Amino acid sequence: MSPSPPPSARPVPGEAAADVVPRSAWLALFVTTLVFFLVVIDISAVNVAFPSIAEEFGTSTAQLSWIISGYNITVGALLLVAGRLADSLGRKRLFIPAVAVFLLGSVLCGLAPNRELLIAARVLQATGGAVLSPTAVAVVLPDFPPNKRSTAIGILGATGGLGAVFGPALGSIAIDVWSWRGVFLINVPICLLVLAVSPRLLRESKNPDATGRIDLVGVLVGTAAIAAIMFGIVESEHWGVTDLRVIALVVAGLMLVPVLLRRSARHPEPLLELPLFQHRSFAASVAGVAFYSLGFTSGALTSSLLLQEAWDQPITTTGQALLVSPLLSAAAAPLSGRLADRVGHRWILAAGCLCSALGYVLYLLVLTPTPEVWSRFVPISILVGLGTGVTIATWSSAGLADIAPARFGTANATIRTAQQVFYAFGVSVVVILLASGDGDGGLQGFRWAWTWIIGTYLASAVTIGLMFPSGSSRDRADH
Repeated sequence: MSPSPPPSARPVPGEAAADVVPRSAWLALFVTTLVFFLVVIDISAVNVAFPSIAEEFGTSTAQLSWIISGYNITVGALLLVAGRLADSLGRKRLFIPAVAVFLLGSVLCGLAPNRELLIAARVLQATGGAVLSPTAVAVVLPDFPPNKRSTAIGILGATGGLGAVFGPALGSIAIDVWSWRGVFLINVPICLLVLAVSPRLLRESKNPDATGRIDLVGVLVGTAAIAAIMFGIVESEHWGVTDLRVIALVVAGLMLVPVLLRRSARHPEPLLELPLFQHRSFAASVAGVAFYSLGFTSGALTSSLLLQEAWDQPITTTGQALLVSPLLSAAAAPLSGRLADRVGHRWILAAGCLCSALGYVLYLLVLTPTPEVWSRFVPISILVGLGTGVTIATWSSAGLADIAPARFGTANATIRTAQQVFYAFGVSVVVILLASGDGDGGLQGFRWAWTWIIGTYLASAVTIGLMFPSGSSRDRADH
């Protein structure tokens, strides 16, 4: 009889089974991915609808800017609250009503008889979107073993990339076949489908230690702080960065932050979970994603303005040129998530940030006032798309890598709040830099903007390279 293997060599009962993702988890991921796809599409498709909306309501696109600004500020202000409530009350319990709110907001947007009601409906839609953003991830991740969670988040990230790509295209088709109202009403059948199947496919989960006694004062303080800061940042594009109203809003928001921190340190169920920052992976992810977000959305804006305004390209050419980078991002996101599950997030994120930075360095060195869309811009944009695909979905999985499932909602909401605030800040900086250009047909304003974006990506790469722990989450758990 052969000798028994030593204890260290014997398989642990259930170890292999723990790595198997049940079919129900994949189905639940598919349901949440559908909604996430809708939310992203709705954001990108609205830009295409602006001229049609302005024409029907007899107003300017500047007056309609709150269709986007109101949505962004609402989402940013409510993300932390949504994550806290999801962990305390239940992810499924919030996810399904949030889909219903998003559906109602979409219907009201599609039926809005004037600009004011359209903006109000967008705020309602954003309320549902703010809850869906953290819960769409948190409601399914507990069903995935730790070494498969980055893959799941990567799939969600790929879906977001595809939504960004197809949003303008689907919006254009809806407007052509029907009207701008189709951009919003296209959400209705898919939301109804999700509402029909979610009760059976999704499993309830929450923080088992939660009592439901959330810090309501902290909720009010934190929501007001983020809303004031984001309102000031967004309106700085119209009022000017030195406007007293902008300064007052940002200062008021910042003054509320210490109050929120004190309450969060003392309350048993605070809005902001300060112990999360004791995990190096989470703290590094929040810091890294802040720098990254300063360049991400502002980079997309500069590319669009370069093609349409500086190079005077038609909308068809602009759309085709901007299609390549997001498609590559959507293809790379799930692959990077799978790789992060195996080797860890640190160098994947750093390499992705450096890849994007290199793309903007080439823009800075190679592009001229002479339009060179297909010979130079598009080939260089492939580097940016690859960097985005490696990073955009990996940030969330990196931040959640060492977090207990009980706090997925709050942790994910904290990361996404940082993204929203710094997205808005980065766009405001780039708008100022572009406006400071020479205005004579040259690219000086774009060069300043590209320099800023390069700096933000490099700062993100350095931050994640120095702060984030090495190895995968499984490696760290084993040691």
